[in-house]
Amino acid sequence: MTDNNTHLFINATIHTASGIWPNSWLLVQAGRIVAIGTDAAPTVGAPVTDLAGEYLIPGLIDMHVHGALGHDTMRVSADGLGEMARFFARHGVTSFLASTITASGDEIEAALGAVEQAMRQPNGGANLLGAHLEGPYIEEGRRGAHDAAQVRLAQPAEYLAYLDSGLIKMVTVAPDFSENLTFIRAAAERGIIAAIGHGQATYQQAREAVNLGATQVTHCFNAMNPLHHRQPGLLGAALALPALTCELIADLVHLDAVVLRLAYAAKGADRIVLVTDAVSGTGLADGDYDLWGTRISVRQGEARTASGALAGSTLTLEYGMQRMMQACDITLEQVLPMVTLNPARQLGLTHKGRIAVGCDADLAVWDGNQITLTMVGGKIVYDRSA
Repeated sequence: MTDNNTHLFINATIHTASGIWPNSWLLVQAGRIVAIGTDAAPTVGAPVTDLAGEYLIPGLIDMHVHGALGHDTMRVSADGLGEMARFFARHGVTSFLASTITASGDEIEAALGAVEQAMRQPNGGANLLGAHLEGPYIEEGRRGAHDAAQVRLAQPAEYLAYLDSGLIKMVTVAPDFSENLTFIRAAAERGIIAAIGHGQATYQQAREAVNLGATQVTHCFNAMNPLHHRQPGLLGAALALPALTCELIADLVHLDAVVLRLAYAAKGADRIVLVTDAVSGTGLADGDYDLWGTRISVRQGEARTASGALAGSTLTLEYGMQRMMQACDITLEQVLPMVTLNPARQLGLTHKGRIAVGCDADLAVWDGNQITLTMVGGKIVYDRSA
């Protein structure tokens, strides 16, 4: 009899928490990794997948996405979020956060309502962990594609409901203002990631944000002042303060390859998180798309507003991983923490982001060029060969 709760991978190159295991096998039962070995694989009455030497890696985690396949998280239904989740799974992502954008309180609440509904229903794809509240508490001069009319200071009468909803896993906030610093402390006290960005803060303001609990920087280098040798500012703090983990959009559009190398030299593999910042045009042909009321033109894969400002990306995370490897001349083993272990650590997910006995069976298979299989919670949700 076949056990539907058990799956065996054989002839795999496994990137485990303790190193690379070639010619190995891995056994999954009831959604968890229960055994890994290099000897003869066990005989099980369960499906067996022969990976023929391909890489078995932890499932990727994307902490910053706004949409895909024409769906925008500010307008999407729970079913639309499910479609996004299945798309992300085809690219190796096993967990993600749905990112909001600066909007009115009613509009943000509606978006969070869709996230809450989607989290309660199976989607056959990546696991929706919750929401990333990007804005509205940012600085107007560095708002990017965010609506200037909706930018505002953080006020407890509004934000406490968000923070206490249980849906918010991360917030992006400009540390330029005292009200926003209070918001950072409130988020950190609740175990919510406080990420600083979309601002023109001084180094001192950024350091104060860290003292209050900020641990991350949203799309480092983008939507912040450039580095100045006498005024290091938010970017200087991002690169210099060990407590800050830096998001990078490694699409070679938001950041030049030289800048990716500089970031890697400054932060190392353990303080970088690669994200996509994907928008609704991701996965679709070039054309015009919507980002919460703002018209976005996608040309040759670049998403921009009418003024020419970058408006997220159309990147998928496995290609961001590859471009980071190429730009920095690093190996798969060196880049993997940036898309697996580091985001899991930031989110407090001790059973995700690594391959070890007892961890969740959130896995991806990479052939050196693209994702060929994705497993979420012990279930195969994408198989290129199927």
